[in-house]
Amino acid sequence: MAEPPSRTALIVFIVVTLVAAGALAGVAYYFSLPPKASSALRVQVGGNATVNYIGYFGSGGDNGRVFDTSIYSVAVNNASYPKAASFSYRGSEAAYQPLGVYIGPSTPEGGYSIGNLTFSSVVTGFWEGLIGLPGNSTHTIVIPPDLGYGPENQSCIRTMPLTYTVPIIATYSASAFSVAYPGISPLTGVSFQAPGYGWNASVLAANNSFVTVENTPYVGYVSSPAGWPVVVTSVVSTPNGAGAITLVNQLTAAQAGRVQGTNFNSTGLCSTDTFIVSAVNPIAGTYTENYNREVTGQVLIFVVTVVDIFPPSAA
Repeated sequence: MAEPPSRTALIVFIVVTLVAAGALAGVAYYFSLPPKASSALRVQVGGNATVNYIGYFGSGGDNGRVFDTSIYSVAVNNASYPKAASFSYRGSEAAYQPLGVYIGPSTPEGGYSIGNLTFSSVVTGFWEGLIGLPGNSTHTIVIPPDLGYGPENQSCIRTMPLTYTVPIIATYSASAFSVAYPGISPLTGVSFQAPGYGWNASVLAANNSFVTVENTPYVGYVSSPAGWPVVVTSVVSTPNGAGAITLVNQLTAAQAGRVQGTNFNSTGLCSTDTFIVSAVNPIAGTYTENYNREVTGQVLIFVVTVVDIFPPSAA
């Protein structure tokens, strides 16, 4: 029977094991870190820097949610990093790289390159918040609207009814029909699914000047023309023969600031058909479409890590 190991031998074995484990852990941690800029350098006005960032809303309906990031692991982790309504996933991991930032206000619109890196202008509060930071440092920047994307344009906001109607039968000019029903042949008897709503429709009559369309949904029909459910609550004929389909938007006050919509019939404001539902008022029976970018008029919080620094002489 073998002799048990001595106490000294056992202690030596444990120490060696711990040292080896610590070394392996240190190697793993080292290779997980971003490249380090020289600690002697600091971000300066007129220079450039590459940074990783996580952008959070500091106000509004998406307060505390991520609206943009340069870090792939953050982009795909919705549990730890809940996303804002306007967050746009870029796709592959290769699409997520440190951002090249010019430290100042005067970079040409298209940016410029140093080697294989491209640098461009960012909002004032972002580049000002980087000034003085050393390489491989992480910092939180809080940007008020006046140093970010400015105030909201009130002409890009409109209030809409939660309950509304569309006609059962509607007549269009030939040109208006082609806009409302792209790709549909304006021939009498043609059946199709109405764009946006998806319910059954057909051409009742058509000639070179006009096209008459009949919509035929049923009560209880649910569609999502703008991005959330809309329910048909009644389909009623009227004396003028047009009839009326009543629809109710399924939106609640708790969803304000959390829903992004698309104006499917191309009647959006401010040269865009995408909006945020910024308010829902069930008592008044209205909701608000805000066609401003979601970052407009909001406090923005960026957690930034300086990856590399290029002093003004390198610009």
